[in-house]
Amino acid sequence: MLTISQLAAYAGVTVRAVRHYHAKGLLPEPERDRSGYRRYDAAAVVQLVRIRVLADAGVPLSRVQELLTAGDEEFAAAVEEIDRRLRAEIRERQRHRERIAQLAAGESLALPPEVVAYVDRMRELGFPERLIEVERDSWILISAQMPDAVAALMAIKQTQIDDEPLRRLYLDIGDLVDCGPDDPRLPVLADRVAAFIEAAAAQGEGLEEEHPVSAELVELLDAAFLESFACAARLLELLEERGWTGWTDIRRTATV
Repeated sequence: MLTISQLAAYAGVTVRAVRHYHAKGLLPEPERDRSGYRRYDAAAVVQLVRIRVLADAGVPLSRVQELLTAGDEEFAAAVEEIDRRLRAEIRERQRHRERIAQLAAGESLALPPEVVAYVDRMRELGFPERLIEVERDSWILISAQMPDAVAALMAIKQTQIDDEPLRRLYLDIGDLVDCGPDDPRLPVLADRVAAFIEAAAAQGEGLEEEHPVSAELVELLDAAFLESFACAARLLELLEERGWTGWTDIRRTATV
């Protein structure tokens, strides 16, 4: 007859595990002998080994008793069902691992691959980190609200960033991330931005907007721009003087 420690050693488990199986009703708990010890026989060892094998195979403890008493057909069906569940869990965990690997790259949090590639391209071209952060956060908002439009919109952005004059303008805007509303460079920058908008508007005359942005999202994006740049409000004022209003959804003013 075996003590609980000897039983655990025979079955390759811990004493704590034996007591846990007692508490779950999987392993009968023998009466104490005259010395006050519980003694286990060979049948207890066999039962404990079977429990351990099932548990090690991933069978939930809530189903171990069912399998211990099942007939051959019931056992096979239960094992097949448990195997399906385990395969589904493995697939889910693999998806989690892939997502964690993406997150380790830093910019991948809440961003689709096209935007991550665009942010990386901005760094390669020397854009200020502050401007990159604003761009990244803006695309998190866009991706959350318009996921199906991201690929098409990013294709346009990639084309724009590879256009040298526009890239230069964008870089110059980035140079003003910390400037105040009285910076003397702002009027000249406003002239250049307005000229670009004019050219873009002329080129797109009569074309229907393929991916319209909701008014709520425009408001969020404009607010992010205003909060991120001390000179943003003044730049928008200067653009309005030149006939344009807004930032995310730039439109001609009613008087122009």
